Amino acid sequence: MASVESAFSDRVEALVAQIPYGRVMTYGQIAALCGNARAARVVGGIAHFGNPDLPWQRVVNRNGGMASGYPGGRKAHQQHLEQEGISFDGDGFIQDLQNVIWRPEL
Repeated sequence: MASVESAFSDRVEALVAQIPYGRVMTYGQIAALCGNARAARVVGGIAHFGNPDLPWQRVVNRNGGMASGYPGGRKAHQQHLEQEGISFDGDGFIQDLQNVIWRPEL
C-alpha cells in the first residue's frame, strides 16, 4: 500500500500534468485540490524533486511570483512562461494572474 506522502505526491503530479499551455496554478491551489490545503510548501518540494518531465513552469506562488528553486532561477521560470504567452509586470509577477489561473473541473 502506498504511503500517504506517496499518494499525495502522485495526486500532485497527476494534476500538474493536466495544467494547459499558457495557464498556471498556485502551490496552494494544487495542495488544496490534492487534499491538503496547508501543504503548499510540500507541493514546492515535489516540484523541486519530482518528475522533471512535467510542466512545473506552470506552478507559481499565490501572488504570481516565480520560484527561486526553479532550474535557472526566477528569471528562467519567467522566461518559460513568457514563451507560453504569459505577461509579467516589471517586478517579475504575472500580470492579471486571475485570468491565467487554471481552475480544473474535478
